[in-house]
Amino acid sequence: MDKTVLKPALIVLIDGFADWETPLISGIGGDFYGLQTRHATPGGGEVISMGGLRVTDLPDIRLQGDEVIVLCGSDGWTGEDAPDLDGMLRDAHSRGQTVAAICGATLALARTGLLDGRRHTSNGLDFLRHWLPDYAAADDYQDVAHAVADDGIITASGTAPVTFAAEVLRAAGLDDDALNQFRRITAAEHSA
Repeated sequence: MDKTVLKPALIVLIDGFADWETPLISGIGGDFYGLQTRHATPGGGEVISMGGLRVTDLPDIRLQGDEVIVLCGSDGWTGEDAPDLDGMLRDAHSRGQTVAAICGATLALARTGLLDGRRHTSNGLDFLRHWLPDYAAADDYQDVAHAVADDGIITASGTAPVTFAAEVLRAAGLDDDALNQFRRITAAEHSA
């Protein structure tokens, strides 16, 4: 298959990351469509997934300036000690980079104000309000079961990794024919 040149993706993992939320981006995105992905964690080092997968020797987050930034979900985004990526995410978005977050990682975008004035979703409106009592973007919240993309911000609940991956691939530059193919591939088991 002829592979389109895509923007790369940087997938940010933190301890307790949700195993199922980003592999379609790096797996199918890389193998089928030539998407270059890097993984990193704040400060570098080791993280362990919810399912017990140990990922070692991850580098610190270093933006190249052209990648789609993808924040993988984790319960670690809910705590007071959640990584502070506010300045980096705001700066990257202001430079035109797409920033994507799934599940608990949507809290990082809400903290930065990047959800304000943009349609977005998460694990539920109550989820956002519970963890962020000052959350002020409720008027733009979309109660949908699929990813939402608006003005360079992509959000999804933890139960929507397929549409999340599709929106990340779209932001990376995958064309409509390839996106339709991706949707067919990932939906095939449900059409039986």
